[in-house]
Amino acid sequence: MFMWIEEKIEGKRSARIKLDKAPLDARKLTRRGLKYGAWILLALWTGFTLVGYFTPIKELWVSFWSWNLGPWETFWIFFYAAFTYAFAGHMREQVCLYMCPYARFQGVMFDPDTLVITYDPERGEPRGQRKKGVAPQSIGKGDCVDCDICVQVCPTGIDIRDGLQYECIGCAACIDACDAVMAQMNYPKGLIRYTTENALERHWGMKEILAHVVRPRIVIYSLILAGLTLALIWGLANKADLRVNVLRDRAILAREVEGGLIENVYRLQVMNVTEQAHRYTVSVSGLNDIRLEGASSIEVPAVTTKTLPILVRVPLESGQKGAHMIYFDVQAENNSGMAVHEKATFLIP
Repeated sequence: MFMWIEEKIEGKRSARIKLDKAPLDARKLTRRGLKYGAWILLALWTGFTLVGYFTPIKELWVSFWSWNLGPWETFWIFFYAAFTYAFAGHMREQVCLYMCPYARFQGVMFDPDTLVITYDPERGEPRGQRKKGVAPQSIGKGDCVDCDICVQVCPTGIDIRDGLQYECIGCAACIDACDAVMAQMNYPKGLIRYTTENALERHWGMKEILAHVVRPRIVIYSLILAGLTLALIWGLANKADLRVNVLRDRAILAREVEGGLIENVYRLQVMNVTEQAHRYTVSVSGLNDIRLEGASSIEVPAVTTKTLPILVRVPLESGQKGAHMIYFDVQAENNSGMAVHEKATFLIP
């Protein structure tokens, strides 16, 4: 997205090189100002939407424009915005080269049947310049015209003709550039292409490549990945809109109160994970004549957790001494389908 903005404002690569070399005049200042301004807005939007995963984004939007953000929200929005601006706007591939650990260990993850971006030296060498339409065999050269465009378009500045290097980020820009040159020269495409080490040495076609790429290990990995993806989709589709945790008051296990009643104290953590506020009612069951004392409903804002202290009382004759299973039912007043049936333990001394 940063590169797209840069290209739309400053033009293609050749135009940007000319702009870099141009004197600092009004035109250059205007284009650079527009580019950097657009980058800053996009970086701020990135930080804002990321914090929106943890703070309800509608509330965050109002707070942002009224400048009523909390200290942590402010810090993380500008923290992520600053790093997005630096990494995507200026450092870019340096992040891949020097910060991302994948480049350092990707070599040990490859084997001779791994598909990688590869230059075909048998077809391309010896390289050399020539006029358009000249057959390589007639001048004793390979298909590579030594135009260096594959090097120029490489974001990390490597020459893929020297073999696969750890700096390669797999963008395939060299493949597109080389194919365009081959088309202009009326040569077959694919001098630089996705292939495997074995396929290059043994001159395999696509059928043989696929036969070696699709191996039991790949099938197993694919099935595991598909299973995880389906589990994620199922989890999102069946995500609970209401969650409740019942916590006993450890300071007071059980006590006798007026009227010969036995009382246990609980704290209900009610988590509203929807984008709307809801009021929930609480009821209890599991023992004869069991009842709640005090507040039995709670208002919970959107995407918020609130705690409700609960006093539960039963007559002494409701059960034998010891622990008894009881159940708390928490239900939204305006949605009968949003309900939780949570168990707890009631102690009779």
